[in-house]
Amino acid sequence: MTATRLLIVTAVEPEAAALRAGITQPPTTATSSAPRPAHAKAPSATHPEAPSVTHLEAVSATHPEAPSVTHLEAVSATHPEAPSVTHAEAVSATHAEAEPSTLTEAPRVVHVEAVGVGPAAAAAGTARLIALAEARGEPYTAVISAGIAGGFVGQAEVGATVLGTRSIAADLGAEAPNQAEAPNDAEAANQAEAARPPEAARPAGQAEAARPARPTGQAESTEPSAASGRGFIPIEELGFGSSVVAADAALLKMLSSALPYAVVGDVLTLATVTGTAATAAALQARFPDAVAEAMEGYGVAIAAQAAGLPFVELRTISNPIGPRDRAAWRVREAFSALTEAARKACG
Repeated sequence: MTATRLLIVTAVEPEAAALRAGITQPPTTATSSAPRPAHAKAPSATHPEAPSVTHLEAVSATHPEAPSVTHLEAVSATHPEAPSVTHAEAVSATHAEAEPSTLTEAPRVVHVEAVGVGPAAAAAGTARLIALAEARGEPYTAVISAGIAGGFVGQAEVGATVLGTRSIAADLGAEAPNQAEAPNDAEAANQAEAARPPEAARPAGQAEAARPARPTGQAESTEPSAASGRGFIPIEELGFGSSVVAADAALLKMLSSALPYAVVGDVLTLATVTGTAATAAALQARFPDAVAEAMEGYGVAIAAQAAGLPFVELRTISNPIGPRDRAAWRVREAFSALTEAARKACG
């Protein structure tokens, strides 16, 4: 079997740094006699596995999903030891023979890249990385979308690790009036009558336009979501494609084996982070199997799918989905969980 080349895509650099911290750390078991690589520096007192407390507080102070430019620059300034993509590849290659990969039994290379916030940046950035690897003659063999996320209350609690069975673009579709907003037949007829020009406005001799009749046997047309009161029509019902990408079954099984404690379920992708109880409840009603929401999974999945590569989404939970409450954010814990997941899955 040829060496597995794994691409892990994150939104922002702090997520990538947390993952690399798990991937690049050598084995620490009592029986291990493997020497510590020269490039693997001893963990600092404030940063044993992930970015420092100060760094993480900067994340929470700006945005849990999208740290500021200043924040990202601070990563390099305060954590020069954070391994680069090349560094991660070198460590993976160094330990490939001594430590078989959890993902496959073949030696493997792991690249971790931050490509930007949101599904569009995620799709474009992932597609670019896949194309560049192919052009180098070193194509990737699997793709993982990873990072922190919000968890649905009662499904994935803060600090939990999540594996996505499907990545779903939850806001890809059309808004429609709900039952309370949709006019009934009588109201619609009155509105149409009111919109018709009066007699004086029609040119002389022009007869009143006949109302078009429905073909015999054709039922009254109804919008599916307006009729059901959902207020949203998914892209599938519009006939323009699919909002769902299923995880690769084999890759999901491998990760589930490495992370048996992980919550497994659908992960939603939204361009706007949920910030109200009403939106959270509406999403749970539409997607009862969803356990978390993030902003990039579907974009990464589409790029992987287009390239014919297996894909899965891995998230750790930093906050409950619902009213925006900074006091409830636990970004530090989510980054630590991300590092631990990376270590167990491919460290």
